[in-house]
Amino acid sequence: MEKPKFDMNLTIGNLAKKYGLSRSTLLYYDKIGLLSPCSHQKGEYRVYGAEEQERLKSICLYRKSGISLKEIKRILDSEETGATTCLIARFEQLEQDIIEIREQQKVIANMLQNPSLISSSRPMTKELWTSILKASGLSEKMMCNWHVQFEKAAPDEHLAFLKFLQISEEEIEIIRNDSCRLGRKFGTLMLRYLPGSH
Repeated sequence: MEKPKFDMNLTIGNLAKKYGLSRSTLLYYDKIGLLSPCSHQKGEYRVYGAEEQERLKSICLYRKSGISLKEIKRILDSEETGATTCLIARFEQLEQDIIEIREQQKVIANMLQNPSLISSSRPMTKELWTSILKASGLSEKMMCNWHVQFEKAAPDEHLAFLKFLQISEEEIEIIRNDSCRLGRKFGTLMLRYLPGSH
């Protein structure tokens, strides 16, 4: 896959503006060793090269998923620490949070004597989940690989997740078989099942 292009060098102010962050946030990242400039120009201007910009892009993506800065640093600094396990753990936590939120919604609906509030809530579907991932910046190939890694690391949880998306048993079987067959490689998994691919 073609690597994203980055500006050669950016000062801390320009880098913060590019990623919608504050200058103080980048200074804090430097302080905790999460993201350090490649050099300092005259006047103590911090300079960030392509490597640092790519690292910041990963940091921002992990932060959007709710991963802590400490965990992000561990993932990026260790070759042995895969992101898949961390992301699965985060997903499971979010799933539990969703369950608890739904229970709270039921209590509120009952207190209001209006159970129709629950039935009008939008359920999670394959189409909705795909749109969320696309909005987070994941390409179709990245989504395919996400399922491959999920199946490899936690097959039972992957099965439960696919059922949660209200996918048919036949389609689930095809997706899981493709996941096992493709392994770690980027492939064409689920491209024919993604919305708009028919």
